[in-house]
Amino acid sequence: MRWRAGMGMTNSVYTKLLVFAVLVCCITVDAQAQRFRQRRLQRRIATRIARGRCTDDQSPRAAATVSSWRSLYDGVAMTDWESTEFGGEGDVRVENGTIILEYGNPLTGVTYTGAELAKTNYEVELEAMRMEGIDFFCALTFPVDDSYCSFVVAGWAGTVVGLSSIDGFDASDNETTQYMDFENDKWYRIRVQVTPTHIRAWVDDEKIVDQDIEGRRISTRAEVDLSQPLGISAFESKAALKNIRIRPSVSQ
Repeated sequence: MRWRAGMGMTNSVYTKLLVFAVLVCCITVDAQAQRFRQRRLQRRIATRIARGRCTDDQSPRAAATVSSWRSLYDGVAMTDWESTEFGGEGDVRVENGTIILEYGNPLTGVTYTGAELAKTNYEVELEAMRMEGIDFFCALTFPVDDSYCSFVVAGWAGTVVGLSSIDGFDASDNETTQYMDFENDKWYRIRVQVTPTHIRAWVDDEKIVDQDIEGRRISTRAEVDLSQPLGISAFESKAALKNIRIRPSVSQ
């Protein structure tokens, strides 16, 4: 009887140990599966970054919306664009897939003439390069609800970045004023986001502007009014433009 009782206790212990081992194995397998799924997600994001479909500061949700970009320039002709008649403007032409803005006295630019554009909840992006000169090579003018604004890159002798205008104050004299160095013969990616409450702007991956516009008066300088509704201009500089595109956005 003692022997049988001992065997019963031994079997009970073995059963508990077996159940415990199974549980440990299941937990281990589940943890390994989770690590596998995480690595797979990381590989997908890395692949998207490598292919230019998203940047490393974007979430998978943001990456999923990248396909909504719509090109505004085909890289072949000036379809839906025209030289802006500022007076004293330089020649505008397409060369090797880029729009070339020759020196103006003082401005040369192009204005979009295509289908009507969104006035809020959108993003517009392009690449711009200053080929010669020392002043702004991209003043991007864009709609903001019932008004317009310009994101000036390298103005006021080449270092000022900001919005013109906020409550009548230029990019050189409002809370968006920033100072950056820019090189000639180097492409910079310029992006602007407009929502009902904010204007945000980036140079490459650096956010330069995050401006609350509720209750603020948004406008352009008179010199670039002809760039409305969407236009890009350069001041006493030779510039190149490419990859101009737009997409819907959401308030953040």
